[in-house]
Amino acid sequence: MASVILQRSRKKRLEAGHPWIYGNEVETVEGNPAQGGLVDVLSHQRKYLATGYYNPASQIRIRVVSHSPLAEMDTAFFADRFTRCLRHRERFLAGESAYRLVYGEADFLPGLIVDRFGDVLVVQLLTLGMDKRRAEIVEALVQVLKPKGVYERSDVGVRELEGLEQKTGVLYGECPRHVTVTENGLKLIVDIEQGQKTGYFFDQRENRASIAPLMTGWGARSGIALQEVEGEHGLRQKIPVNKSGKEVTFPYWDGATVLECFSHTGSFTLNACKYGAKKVTCLDVSAHAIESAKANVELNGFSDRVEFVVDDAFQYLRSQVKGLEERAERAAVNEGVASLKESAAKAGGGKSVSKPDTSKPMTAGGGRTWDVVILDPPAFAKTKGAVKGACRGYKDINLHGMKLVNEGGYLVTASCSYHMRPELFLQTIAEAAEDAGKVLRLIEWRAAGKDHPQILGVDEGHYLKFAIFEVTSK
Repeated sequence: MASVILQRSRKKRLEAGHPWIYGNEVETVEGNPAQGGLVDVLSHQRKYLATGYYNPASQIRIRVVSHSPLAEMDTAFFADRFTRCLRHRERFLAGESAYRLVYGEADFLPGLIVDRFGDVLVVQLLTLGMDKRRAEIVEALVQVLKPKGVYERSDVGVRELEGLEQKTGVLYGECPRHVTVTENGLKLIVDIEQGQKTGYFFDQRENRASIAPLMTGWGARSGIALQEVEGEHGLRQKIPVNKSGKEVTFPYWDGATVLECFSHTGSFTLNACKYGAKKVTCLDVSAHAIESAKANVELNGFSDRVEFVVDDAFQYLRSQVKGLEERAERAAVNEGVASLKESAAKAGGGKSVSKPDTSKPMTAGGGRTWDVVILDPPAFAKTKGAVKGACRGYKDINLHGMKLVNEGGYLVTASCSYHMRPELFLQTIAEAAEDAGKVLRLIEWRAAGKDHPQILGVDEGHYLKFAIFEVTSK
C-alpha cells in the first residue's frame, strides 16, 4: 500500500481525532496511490498513524477511515460500520424508523450520508473515495437493513470539488418518490426525489419536540380561566370560561399563536399543533414546500389550526413590523388629538381640533403578532467569506422576529451555518435585541439530535445552533 508522510511542522489535528488531512500537511507520497484508493498515513518519523482514502485533486488530500491498518474498504468493512451505526440509532432513537443512519465523519465514514425513511434508504456519496465504492456500499446496506429500495441524492455541489458530477437515481430495488414516515409521533410525507438535501432534515428532531412547554398556558391573556362547576351526578369539574362567565368550547383555548418561518415540510408546525397550539402560521418562500407542509398538516388532522403563506420570510417579517409601527403611530396621533380636545374644552372652547383621517387603509398592512415566533432558516454562510453577510441576515430576521413576539412570549431561533460560530450567533442576536429594545432570557440552548453525533475535535460537525428565548420589552 502507498504511504503518505506528513510534515513535521503540521498541527497535530489527526492525533486529536480530526479525520481530514490537507494537501499542505503532506511532505511526501511513497508508492503510486490510486485516486480514491487507500493509503497509510505516517508521521515525519514514519510512525503509523491512520489509514484513509486519497484524492490528489481535492484540498482535503486524505480522509481517514481507520486508526489501525486496513487493506480494503470492501462490503464486509461497510457492513460492519453500518451495523455499528444501526446499534447507535436503535439505542438512542428506540421505536423510530426514520433517522440519519450514517453521518459521515461522525460515524467514521467520511463522505457518506445515509438517511433512513422506513424501508427506503437515501444515500449521498460526497467524495471520490466513497463514489468508487458505491457497489460495496449498496450491497452492505442491503445486507444489514434489508431495505425495499436505495435511492441516490448525490446532487450536491461539494462533489465538484472532488472532480465528480452530480448524480441521482435508484441504486437498488423500488423507491417511490413519496414515502410516509413517523417522527415524534407525527406522520410525515417525504419527497426523496425533489425535497431539499435527502428530502428531510432529521437534525432538529429533538429540538422540534422541545417547543412543547411553549404551546400552552396562554388562555389567561384572553381572559379565560378554569372555573369549578357542578357536573352530572353532582360531580365537581373545571371548565374554561371567558370574562363574561360563558363556557369556552374551543379545545385549544389555552394554546399559543405561532409563526413558523422557513417551514420547509412544516415540521415545527406539526409539533406546535401536537402540543396544543391554538393557531399556526406556516410560511415558506417555496410553493412546493408549502404544498408539502399542507399535505403533512392534513395527514395529521391539524388543518383547522394552520394557515399557509407563500412569501419571502425577510419581506413578510418586515411587513408585519411596519404594520405594527404604523398602528402605533396612528394610536399616538389619536391619543394626542383626544388630549388637545380635552384641553380645549377645559379652556372654554377656542380653535377646533380636527380628527386624523383613519378611513384610509394602512400602507404597510400586516401588524400581526404571535406568542411564539420560530426561525429555522437555511445556511446563510456556506463559506468563511460569507460570514459578514450572514451576520446581517441573522440579525435582520431575529430583529424583526422578536418585535413580533407578544410581550413575554418566545423567540425560537436556529442557525445551521457552520461558519456562524455559537458565540457569534449569540452576539448577533444580542445586537438585534438591543436595537429592538428587547430583553432576551435564554431558556434553552441545543445542537443537532442524537442521530447527528459529534466527534470531539471536529468543529465542522458542530454546525447547528438552536435557542429558545423569552422576549420582554425594556
